[in-house]
Amino acid sequence: MACVRSIGSLTSLTHSPRDVPRSGIVVSSCSVLPIKGSSFTGSPVSLPRVQPSSRTALRPWKPIPITMMVKPALQFIQGTDEMTIPDVKLTRSRDGSNGMALFSFDQPSVFDSSGEVGEITGLYMIDEEGVIQSTDVNARFVNGKPEGIVAKHIMRTPKEWDRFMRFMERYSDQNGLQFVKKSQ
Repeated sequence: MACVRSIGSLTSLTHSPRDVPRSGIVVSSCSVLPIKGSSFTGSPVSLPRVQPSSRTALRPWKPIPITMMVKPALQFIQGTDEMTIPDVKLTRSRDGSNGMALFSFDQPSVFDSSGEVGEITGLYMIDEEGVIQSTDVNARFVNGKPEGIVAKHIMRTPKEWDRFMRFMERYSDQNGLQFVKKSQ
């Protein structure tokens, strides 16, 4: 004789969700005691096995990659976007093997919130590809008060240069910056 228990009552019987059949009904052996006034007689229950559809059998399920669009941002404290738009100067070696970016921030917003949020730990350039980090960050002081921040990012390979330029293209599109080539 068999009794039917719902999955809701199964939690006390099993400890792992792997033990739960996919049909949604658990059949286990137990004794059935008749309840007075009940029409249930304890008859065995047989359930048909659910077969996967032919469409699923022909083409297995594949995950679809999802591209998360991240707004390009600069941060001095991780998790806190810098609202001040910097002046950025780029230099590159003649052979293109390395380069440097110099960010100049006048009165950055991080000075307003650094005491509440944390300390400046570097310059983080965040976009949909990930994070580029520079730890060469210096504050400028005038009469003992912070005036600005200068951050330097060095690119040692053409691959690092290309990655940085992809970030700057996204950041400039987002913030209305334009590239002006220095005349020689």
